[in-house]
Amino acid sequence: MIAAGESHSLATKEDGSVWAWGKNIYGELGDGTTTFKSTPVKIYGLSHVNMISAGEYYSLAIKDDGTVWAWGYNFKGQLGDGTTKDKKIPVQVDRIYSITMIAVGSSHALAIKNDKSIWAWGYNNYGQLGDGTTIFKSSPVHVTGLFDVTMIAGGAYHSLAVKDDCSVWAWGYNNYGQLGDGTTVKSNIPLQVPGLSNATMVAGGAYHSLAIKSDGSVWAWGGNNCGQLGDGTTSNKSTPVQVEKLTNITMIAAGEKHNIAIKNDGSVWTWGANGNGQLGDGTNADRSSPVQINLDHVIMISAGYTHSLALKEDGSVWSWGLNNHGQLGDGTSSNVNTNPVQISEFSNVIMIAAGGYHSMALKDDSSVWAWGYNSYGELGDNTNSNKYKPVQIPGFSNIIMINAGCSHSLAVKDDKSIWVWGGNWKAQLGDGTTENKKNQLG
Repeated sequence: MIAAGESHSLATKEDGSVWAWGKNIYGELGDGTTTFKSTPVKIYGLSHVNMISAGEYYSLAIKDDGTVWAWGYNFKGQLGDGTTKDKKIPVQVDRIYSITMIAVGSSHALAIKNDKSIWAWGYNNYGQLGDGTTIFKSSPVHVTGLFDVTMIAGGAYHSLAVKDDCSVWAWGYNNYGQLGDGTTVKSNIPLQVPGLSNATMVAGGAYHSLAIKSDGSVWAWGGNNCGQLGDGTTSNKSTPVQVEKLTNITMIAAGEKHNIAIKNDGSVWTWGANGNGQLGDGTNADRSSPVQINLDHVIMISAGYTHSLALKEDGSVWSWGLNNHGQLGDGTSSNVNTNPVQISEFSNVIMIAAGGYHSMALKDDSSVWAWGYNSYGELGDNTNSNKYKPVQIPGFSNIIMINAGCSHSLAVKDDKSIWVWGGNWKAQLGDGTTENKKNQLG
């Protein structure tokens, strides 16, 4: 699995380890440093990981014991460890267990428990936590009135969910129509997206939303100034419209203003903003309808703010887009790659997550690796140094899932506990504080 944050990237190997690279100002690579990494570094101490996610300057991982771990930026509590202190190495998310899925927004995080309830923590000025308030939470709170949930996704300041009945629900910021309810009014409780049924997957961009239907079609709504809705226009839409040219889609990912999709034949399609080469088509031209790029046999994708990651079926990780903090993991900090490049000497990855400017990976040995931006400790390596190549998060094992936010990181352990690290100024670590964490909280 792979995930891309704003300026860092993540990948999981088959052994359950997580690897990260890119910008590392807040510790978003989880390697105990804040040193920029231009190639993947293993996140030490993070193993048995089965899911990862990357936010703007933070990262998340789920271990196979159901615990969630996070690291990186934590200004608004997005690490969920009860503090707002950045974490350079992974910390466990406060008071939440039996987690089956995690997702992140810019500075907030979401989790599904095995009873299909949703929990959220972090920044909440627009109601993106869905608890009926606009007060930030540094520890997880229950999302109001939403049960039987099978999938979640976070936008910059909004949240999305799919229920058992394949209906789509949205809440939070709505100035661009990203809630899909036909208005531009924010909501601090979940609202059903009207007219959208048979959904199997959702993804949240900064100010737009995506959904896949059971027939393999893709639908989009919200902000569209760079063509990110894929309908051939650049006009915002407050209700869902069908994305052009796409059929047989099995996975979608949304960056700040760009999107990635995988077809059932393993081909990759991209559309939206492309000023930093994040579409991977060899140009810097925005696309208002999807284009195919030169990648095949892809099984997972993840989008950071302005960089992209892909995981192939052979366990290799490929990256493209902005690389100013090493988030592409290629050992450099060259500004832009407009075509996909393979991260060298990095294999056996099973999951990836892209944060705002950092990246994470889970290996098949359940170890977690991170790279890229680390100013808030989102790499989880107990430092604030960016990493240009993946570094292992030290002392972190039994991870089954990872995720990355804008500047913090999360992981779930096999005991279903959540661990977090990185930026926490908006309580995104969920540990009851607003102190950033450079290493994991357990």
